[in-house]
Amino acid sequence: PVPALQGNQLLQTLGEPDRNLFLDRPFPVRLTGTKYACGRGGCGACTVMVSKHDPVSRKIRHFSVTACLVPICSLYGAAVTTVEGVGSIKTRLHPVQERIAKSHGTQCGFCTPGMVMSMYTLLRNHPQPSEEQLMEALGGNLCRCTGYRPILESGRTFCAESSGCQQKGRGKCCLDQGENAASSLGGESDICTELFAKDEFQPLDPTQELIFPPELLRMAENPEKRTLTFHGERVTWISPGTLKDLLELKVKHPDAPLILGNTSLGPAKKSQGHFHPVLLSPARISELSMVSTTSEGLTIGAGCSLAQVKDILAGRVSELPEEKTQTYRALLKHLKRLAGQQIRNMASLGGHIMSRHCYSDLNPVLAVGNTALNLMSKEGTRQIPLDRDFLAGLASADLKPEEILESVYIPHSQRWEFVSAFRQAQCQQNALADVTAGMRVLFQEGTDTIEDLSLAYGGVGDATISAQKSCQQLLGRHWNEPMLDEACRLLLDEVSLPGGAPGGSVEFKRTLVVSFFFKFYLEVLQELKKPGKLLSVPDGRHFPEISDRFLSALEDFPATVPQGVQRYQSVDSHQALQDPVGRPIMHLSGLKHATGEAIFCDDIPTVDKELFMALVTSTRAHAKIISVDLSKALELPGVVDVITAEDIPGTNGAEDDRLLAVDKVLCVGQIVCAVVAETEAQAKRAVEETKIAYEDLEPVIFTIEDAIKHSSFLCPEKKLEQGNVEKAFEEVDQIVEGEVHVGGQEHFYMETQRVLVIPKTEDKELDIYVSTQDPAHVQKTVSSTLDIPINRITCHVKRVGGGFGGKVGRPAVLGAIAAVGNWLPHSSCLLDREDDMLITGGRHPLFGKYKVGFMNSGRIRALDIECFINGGCTLDDSELVTEFLILKMENAYKIHNLRFRGRACMTNLPSNTAFRGFGFPQGTLVTESCITAVAAKCGPSVREKNMYKTVDKTIYKQAFNPEPLIRCWNELAEFNKKNYWRKRGLAVVPMKFSVGFAATSFHQAAALVHIYTDGSVLVTHGGNELGQGIHTKMLQVASRELKVPTSHMHICETSTATVPNTIATAASIGSDVNGRAVQNACQILLKRLEPIIKKNPEGTWEDWIEAAFEQRISLSATGYFRGYEAFMDWEKGEGDPFPYYVYGAASSEVEVDCLTGAHKVKKIRTDIVMDACCSLNPAIDIGQIEGSFTQGMGLYTTEEELKYSPEGVLYSRGPDDYKIPTITDVPEEFNVSLLPSSQTPLTIYSSKGLGESGMFLGSSVFFAIADAVATARRERDIAEDFTVRSPATPERVRMACADRFTEMVRDSRLFS
Repeated sequence: PVPALQGNQLLQTLGEPDRNLFLDRPFPVRLTGTKYACGRGGCGACTVMVSKHDPVSRKIRHFSVTACLVPICSLYGAAVTTVEGVGSIKTRLHPVQERIAKSHGTQCGFCTPGMVMSMYTLLRNHPQPSEEQLMEALGGNLCRCTGYRPILESGRTFCAESSGCQQKGRGKCCLDQGENAASSLGGESDICTELFAKDEFQPLDPTQELIFPPELLRMAENPEKRTLTFHGERVTWISPGTLKDLLELKVKHPDAPLILGNTSLGPAKKSQGHFHPVLLSPARISELSMVSTTSEGLTIGAGCSLAQVKDILAGRVSELPEEKTQTYRALLKHLKRLAGQQIRNMASLGGHIMSRHCYSDLNPVLAVGNTALNLMSKEGTRQIPLDRDFLAGLASADLKPEEILESVYIPHSQRWEFVSAFRQAQCQQNALADVTAGMRVLFQEGTDTIEDLSLAYGGVGDATISAQKSCQQLLGRHWNEPMLDEACRLLLDEVSLPGGAPGGSVEFKRTLVVSFFFKFYLEVLQELKKPGKLLSVPDGRHFPEISDRFLSALEDFPATVPQGVQRYQSVDSHQALQDPVGRPIMHLSGLKHATGEAIFCDDIPTVDKELFMALVTSTRAHAKIISVDLSKALELPGVVDVITAEDIPGTNGAEDDRLLAVDKVLCVGQIVCAVVAETEAQAKRAVEETKIAYEDLEPVIFTIEDAIKHSSFLCPEKKLEQGNVEKAFEEVDQIVEGEVHVGGQEHFYMETQRVLVIPKTEDKELDIYVSTQDPAHVQKTVSSTLDIPINRITCHVKRVGGGFGGKVGRPAVLGAIAAVGNWLPHSSCLLDREDDMLITGGRHPLFGKYKVGFMNSGRIRALDIECFINGGCTLDDSELVTEFLILKMENAYKIHNLRFRGRACMTNLPSNTAFRGFGFPQGTLVTESCITAVAAKCGPSVREKNMYKTVDKTIYKQAFNPEPLIRCWNELAEFNKKNYWRKRGLAVVPMKFSVGFAATSFHQAAALVHIYTDGSVLVTHGGNELGQGIHTKMLQVASRELKVPTSHMHICETSTATVPNTIATAASIGSDVNGRAVQNACQILLKRLEPIIKKNPEGTWEDWIEAAFEQRISLSATGYFRGYEAFMDWEKGEGDPFPYYVYGAASSEVEVDCLTGAHKVKKIRTDIVMDACCSLNPAIDIGQIEGSFTQGMGLYTTEEELKYSPEGVLYSRGPDDYKIPTITDVPEEFNVSLLPSSQTPLTIYSSKGLGESGMFLGSSVFFAIADAVATARRERDIAEDFTVRSPATPERVRMACADRFTEMVRDSRLFS
């Protein structure tokens, strides 16, 4: 392994002093394991471990940080361990790396080094962590592929034995199904539930870890006291060695901010361009990290990290009586969920307080807890209260320019005092809060009379707000229902949000203001009711009784490691041991992912004179370009050129979809030109200096509703119809009509779009290294753009860090623009997360209207659905998405009279494009909403009554057999017999997913297989490795066909030079068609070897290959698969557009907190049964199901629709604003079963493509939430009918659970 990097060494490479640790070039050691994914510290991909000598405890402290935020200057005296320093496939693997790979916890692998480093750091501090510590350690790491379950499973192997299962002590677990599992799965006895063998793992030996560098230890024991100054071109970094020096520097530079964790300044610099010419770093001043205790309270140094604060508070809570630790407990509650572990390790207490963010988690609690701030300057010390005036930034209550915050004093709570903290965010962890609250009440001794009350809220204004007036009016009141009602009225009057309040969601936030107080009221009432708590209750009154049904309001959703069982059919007992097909083989690159040695596009070593490209994008939604002024940009140092449409020698895209804008722009984010410079920073600076003058055009259309109003459409209507819909509606017993809104979705692949173009020295040849699902499309686009033949361009794809459809078309645009400057040296383009989200588009939002007619028995006789999708400003894939949406909308239901219509709307937003499921997740949600509406009238058996039962034809007349569908449904029925509690929310959804493209030519594939004279085999095919394990499966196919172990085989990359004219790796068909091509090539080779094998049957593989070479037999073969027949005639409304179907069913049970809208697939389970036929690799296929389910769950629940300004500017441009599911969103019990004994002769070894189908099954969570909301509305005598809006965010759930508090908010709005 690479030794730990010393901060002192890193400083020698310093450019700008505020440059972050993320491995910018130049760098002393070329380390590529640390991945760049967001640049804001929000995803964990760039996690590394920092080790420092703690001057207070005199111990080495290891902590995880996000490298993208850590300034190199802050690392003086620290050691940095990257994933390369943990282990390597070349030397020794660390158990963390081995286990995450062999537990199948890696797919695309881009997030894996960050996951490894978070777990490694945890194990350095806790060799046998608890499951809670594991969840906390991984809370700041995002993964878009796996669904997290296998990652957690790998981490759990290090944990101390969990006490979660009462049968563990007997060597059994309630999840070990044994014979029962076999009997429930069709009576098969050959069902496996193990995807990896734990006994093969090497043990963890803490004594073998790297030591802290002795040189740094000597420095720490004899610390440098002189001030260190680092000068850059624009920034000066000053690190004083003593407190006295810091105070003198603050007088000299009163406007210079103090920087410790950079968790506030860093993101602000990146996203808002904040710039400070002088930065003061107090990291070396031990006085700012001191902790002292008295009998009255606790003083914590302002320089302590939030993680240290958490540990300090936990220590005091364990030592002191409960009545003294009320404030500490409230702070701890928030510290567990504030940001991720890496940010808590970096952010300081003083920085958090001084930032005074309106959404602060801690400031409201500190404010109500009577916290005081100890200030210091050259003139002396003073103390100020952390109160409403300080939080509002009033000069009279703030720090003077020359002062610093030295420490924070938090007093003990006292008897009869109660303190609580509340927060609600989009996700349980690693998400900014919508609303936070700190609440404290002090009673007159022995009574329930309020002596003092303090309430503070974050997220409801520009700063933390203290409800002082309301509290004053409640003094002297008893803690009872009349007080509660009066308090809510007062709070709504005082905490009033204007319509344009930061973050919007005014009604939701106002509802949370009173909902939180109700929770506080119940918490305190329950405490007061404890035996012996009150000495007397005045006036002979009795405390209000707390109804049992209200007690659930006091429970928080705990973050627990999910459990579950993965079931699949074992291979036939007669199958050869070396035949890997059907076995849970580890991902081919799994170990390289875990060690950081898997090379992605941006990891390719830079070359001399390599240039960097940055894009200039439109700032207007619909405008004419008046002028483009490049003069200032071209004058900047390092800028080589600015590429415009005039520089394109060939075709500038299509007429309605230009590569570079000409004359006008159609959306904010449209590419106008591209700056090429010597460094990335220079290119970005030049982008800021490029001035474009616009003249706005009308109309400007953003929504589907506006597009319908203006008849703004991208293509003609698509329509399918069968039966007599109008007549059927006349004959039914009941008719229900409704609307469904489905939000869009950001791909959020962990590796953003990136491309490297390398011109060769002759014949206009180009090598293009690109992260794409379709290298042939990149090749063709570059060819037409440069007006050179396709054969001069070679596209290389080693691996892709996630695609999900977002890397089908977009990489070709970047590749073509980068290639326009091919007369320049090598040029690369890497999109920041913000630009990637701004430019590339995502899943199409949908608006659907339905009318369903049915009999009282629940049998549906007629269904009419009309859908509109938001296609954005150009056609892209919108017409195809509309077609697929219509073709797939019937899902699993046989309804004789159907009419489906769909249109793609043209709006002034970036063009939406292909996304996993390709219309199916949106369209089928409309269908399921119809079924749910009917089930609300006729009972839960409606789904089963209307499902396909026998061999039949779809609405487009394609014949199919639904027998696997019925089997999946019946399996789930077995699972759920004992798991239905109506007061929560339960939903079961069936699925019939059509696989493939609706065109025969898109199903062809080719492969090239070489056998070398040493017997090794090189396999090349036309599919691209996106994380779905296609290369692993291809080697399994080749191994079976050639009867050679996979250890003899290798796949190098996908290249247009070896396999030409490839089709995009998409539509769940990649392994199918490329597998057939590999099979064909191997069979050709084996046919050639047959005479040699016959002649020497006892010979070895190597003997046969040597003999074949001697006999001049070609050991290279091209395999080809002509493809599945597929066609669709839209005029007739019929065809066979899809090769086959994947069937499945899922059930989910959720709990919803009706007071906050929070929901979790909690304590219950999600069960999935999927018809995979004969899986090529159960581990990979189950991983695809779990990952797509989780991504679908995000679509339908957490991933709030992309937010745009009134001018069409995208607000949601990073993990802070856009929340994909996190590790805490995984169902607590997550079971996946592959249906056994299923066959399909059409595909390779009767396998099926499972990459996309699981997306829709995530809707089972959505409908379970809807079920819980309907239950809540029934209890409140409110109409159950409500418009279905996806995603079911906490805001929508809370407001749908209408109650006395939502009514209070609406009434206060009416009368204000």
